[in-house]
Amino acid sequence: MAQRRSSLGFLGMFGRSGDLRQLDAALRGAGLHPALVPEGVKLTLVNLMKDHWPDEPPADAYASVARLCSYCIAGPQTFEQANGRERTLDVERRIEAALEAGDSFDAQVVLMTLHAKLINAEVVDRYGLSAE
Repeated sequence: MAQRRSSLGFLGMFGRSGDLRQLDAALRGAGLHPALVPEGVKLTLVNLMKDHWPDEPPADAYASVARLCSYCIAGPQTFEQANGRERTLDVERRIEAALEAGDSFDAQVVLMTLHAKLINAEVVDRYGLSAE
């Protein structure tokens, strides 16, 4: 399989790559405007996805990653307003499982939002997160 390359575009001459467009759409769908997420963070997310799913991410992968990222950035209340109680509980279970596992894909996404200083303070407090 040929290596997929992500592209931000350049001076309007080259378009954004499909993976970044899919992530932007998924972030919107999770209630987080993609402009609130720096391009470097989005590139990191799609690269984490490429590492986790070397061939091609499953159909729901972008939505799943976007929900986790959106929860971490927007915080529990804002996320729940946009996504409902059931999805909020699902993401909270994923974060708890990621903390127990230590080095999982979800843990990498949470850690990335923490290191990028995008994570909501309530999420940090609720789960006792720190960057050491």
